[in-house]
Amino acid sequence: MKRKFLNSKIHKATVTDSRIDYEGSCEIDRILLESAGIEPYEQIDIYNITNGERFTTYAIEGKPESGSICVNGAACHKADIGHNIIICAYIELENSEIKNHSPRIIYVDEKNNIVSKKDKKNITLANG
Repeated sequence: MKRKFLNSKIHKATVTDSRIDYEGSCEIDRILLESAGIEPYEQIDIYNITNGERFTTYAIEGKPESGSICVNGAACHKADIGHNIIICAYIELENSEIKNHSPRIIYVDEKNNIVSKKDKKNITLANG
């Protein structure tokens, strides 16, 4: 039996742009994607801290070190520029894998710069 667990989280990111005419997805700065261990086109859930909306989409790679978090398509109705969001990716694990699993959590400032993170062993690393 498999169960679903948090694998990656970018905590309290700020939406920097919005493109209603795009097909869909969320563009995320490549450095943030890599740091969180989220792959381009991977399914993500977005939780809007500002207005309480929740939605599922997929990640696309943004320009590195741009701080870009751009919500596209229909999701624009659920998150505006300046809103704070949490971006999560999940993983399915077998019971035997659960004990050794620990999510990677990335904490960012208001400009989406990494300020700290917890790695797979839950070791807090200051300044990315």
